[in-house]
Amino acid sequence: YSLTALIRDVLVRLEPLLEDRIVRTHLPDDLLLVELDYLQVDQVLTNLIENAVRYTPSESPIDVSAQLDGEHVVMSVADRGPAIPPADLARIFDKFYRVIHGQHPGGYPMGSGLGLAVCKGLVEAHGGRIWAELRDSGGLIVFVELPLGEQEHEKGEM
Repeated sequence: YSLTALIRDVLVRLEPLLEDRIVRTHLPDDLLLVELDYLQVDQVLTNLIENAVRYTPSESPIDVSAQLDGEHVVMSVADRGPAIPPADLARIFDKFYRVIHGQHPGGYPMGSGLGLAVCKGLVEAHGGRIWAELRDSGGLIVFVELPLGEQEHEKGEM
């Protein structure tokens, strides 16, 4: 599948959620052809973008990117939400783990704590990996790396 097309499909489907948001995409003009389960990778991107919307102030942009990196393609979703303590960063992909942010009502964590765990399972089922890094300017970047598989990176259509 074309990963660029899949990302655009997810963004179109999420337009109602994103309509008052600034979403910046950084996608290659040429197509990234990747062997993947379309619905599973769609679910990963949906979870990551929904998390970015949940934790990013409405006036702050969300960045969605994809690029080639050797034998892999790397996608990322970057937000400008509240800082995650470095000690919590390694645990955000654990089932039921939620970071407590003082900015939320009562300081209680939002969500079920399953979204990123589901992402991790789906990405690893594709032979890939997922990780998060803190942004210097605040917020989080979640990276998804998937192998290109047997198909080569090509320009044009499949």
